[in-house]
Amino acid sequence: MRWLVKRRLADVSLQLTRVREELRVVGEQSSTLNDEAEDARIRSLVSDSPMDAHDYRQAQGPADALDKEQIRLRALVVELARRQDSLLDELSTTSKDQT
Repeated sequence: MRWLVKRRLADVSLQLTRVREELRVVGEQSSTLNDEAEDARIRSLVSDSPMDAHDYRQAQGPADALDKEQIRLRALVVELARRQDSLLDELSTTSKDQT
């Protein structure tokens, strides 16, 4: 039983590392796209041109999608961290029972 908990803990730990790295990359991409969308928004306000307004809408879509992905990844990090804590508690309990 203890080996199974250790195995699950290792799996969750690996997943958590991967998701955190993915979150870091998505965060960088999101920052870049949001900056570009903000620039396009300002251009559309200043020029009052339909083409610039279209460019803003085109730039905002991917930025919004990455923002949603960041939210999803953050929730996944929280869930994996909870699962990891639970497995650590279970491992600790298993260790105490065996002593």
